[in-house]
This record gives sequence, C-alpha cells and structure tokens, in this order.
Amino acid sequence: MKEASNKFVVTCRQCSLNALCFPYSLTFDEMDEVDDVVKRGKPLQRGQELFTTGQEFTSLYAVRSGAIKAYNIDENGDEQVIGFFLPGEILGLDAIDTQKHVSSAKALETTAICEITFSQVQELSLKIRNLQTHMYRILSREIREDQELQMLLGKKTAEERIGSFLMNLSLRYEQRSLSSTRFRLPMARTDIGNYLGLAVETVSRVFTRLQNSKVLRVEGKEVEILDRNYLSKIANNDCPNIQSASVK
Repeated sequence: MKEASNKFVVTCRQCSLNALCFPYSLTFDEMDEVDDVVKRGKPLQRGQELFTTGQEFTSLYAVRSGAIKAYNIDENGDEQVIGFFLPGEILGLDAIDTQKHVSSAKALETTAICEITFSQVQELSLKIRNLQTHMYRILSREIREDQELQMLLGKKTAEERIGSFLMNLSLRYEQRSLSSTRFRLPMARTDIGNYLGLAVETVSRVFTRLQNSKVLRVEGKEVEILDRNYLSKIANNDCPNIQSASVK
C-alpha cells in the first residue's frame, strides 16, 4: 500500500464510491494493489478538459467528486453533448477499440479524478478475481445507456424526455447513497437541452410546468422531486401530459 504523505489523501479502501468502480468482492489487499497504481492529480476546474477527441488513449478515469460532460463537435463546429458522468462512474472505455478518444470530456464544476492506465487494468485483471467481469459489466451498461438514449430521443414529448432524464439522475444518486429526491443539477439548462435534443427555452418551460404542477420544486440548479411516481410515469410514457397541449 502507498504510504500517505498527505493525511487528506483518500485511498480506494477509504473511498465511499469504491464499490461502483470495482467489484464488491475485492479484498483489502486487492484494493490496496489497485490503489498503488491509481493516480490522483489536482482537481479539474470548471471548463477544464480531461481529454479531447483524437487524443491517444492511455488511461481510464473515474470521477471521485464533481461531474464531467462528454461531448463531440460536429462539422459545423457545434457541440453535441453525449453524456454526463457523476462520482463513481468511469470514462474512456469507448476509446479501447481505436486507441484514440472518440469524444471530448470537460469538467462541469470542480472535479476530482482518479486515473489508471489501461495496461495496468489489463495486468490487474489477470491477478484479481472478478475485475475483468466487472469491466465487462461497465461496458455493457454503456451500451445499454446508449440504446436508452436513442429511445429517449425518439420520444414525442419534451415532458417524457425530461422525466426520463431526471429519473435517471435520481437512480444514479440513490446508488451513491445520496438523496434520490433532492439533488443539484451540475449541468446547465443548455447542456440538458443539447443532450435531449430540445431547445433551452423548451427545457425551461417544462421545468416551470412541472414545478407549477407540484411535481418538482426548482431553485436554480437545486431540484426536489415532489411526486416521484408521477415523474416515473412521465418517464415511462405511461401518463398523459400535465396539460393537454404538448411541448414541441
């Protein structure tokens, strides 16, 4: 195990998110072995890039605190948001095939990152039981989430898209033993609209309507889900629109 030169350094064993990054079955010795090869640099500041499209792939990254936005730039120079990463989630897996990053990633706020080189992940997978299976599960989850996004973008109403987005965040915060009904949105309304294929004005109108209908309470970036069942029905396309006229 590394000798801690700074008593404030958080090791993998101490981190409350370690079960999200690594299998539950890791022993303390195995976790210490992982910790020996994890790099923890200075936190990224808001807007700072973690990696960019075309950059050589060398490492996987886990968010320890804060939030990361993944995005691409199209031929017109416009940004297309393709995902948001919260604490305990891993970035960089989509670059394994080409050995180059196929998207860019930047911090939405001050964000602490854990880095481990992919060659070290491969070496550890040969030594640590279930680590490779865990990586397969993470890859499978990314594929499933991409498919769910495609289905989400095919939905007809803005309420359904935003309901799905908020329910997804709710479940992800719950996995981190945080409140599933009251949380902060680290991303801007423009990013939400970009991700969901909606104009920012539409996003604002839907949030206002959900708030007026007592489904949400919104104060800036702070969101409280007041009626989780109703929001779940919206997300699952199992509920009529809050008002008769749908948002386009």
